[in-house]
Amino acid sequence: MAIDPAVAGRVYPPTAAYAVGREHLRDFARAVGATHPAHHDVDAARALGYPDVVAAPTFAVVIAQRAEAQLIDDPDAGIDFSRVVHADERFTHHRPIHAGDELVTVLHVDQLVERAGLAMVTTRCEIADSDGTPVATVVSTLAVRA
Repeated sequence: MAIDPAVAGRVYPPTAAYAVGREHLRDFARAVGATHPAHHDVDAARALGYPDVVAAPTFAVVIAQRAEAQLIDDPDAGIDFSRVVHADERFTHHRPIHAGDELVTVLHVDQLVERAGLAMVTTRCEIADSDGTPVATVVSTLAVRA
């Protein structure tokens, strides 16, 4: 099944809140080799002015991928996940993510371009805190083979 071109411009409902925990941040930091003490130690993070352990910059992908699952799981979109390759990811941080955050994400499908048997789908995840204040924007491009 081909991807439905009507997905371009679609905006999905906000996700349930993601509770950012210290161990999530510590585990992610270890996995990506982020050794700065603020990613692991509460006192080190607080000494730098953060309220708690702070996320490594790419941690936002964990939250974004939960939102992107709405598109992948949408039967009307027609995406076969076994044919998806991650092509690009860009982060804009409005403020650091830290333990204790409750983050909600709205997924936007910004663009769909088909070329040479590939559909390039560009999504934008707007991540905000529980007050609606922007925290991060994650722009991803997925290559979906026909």
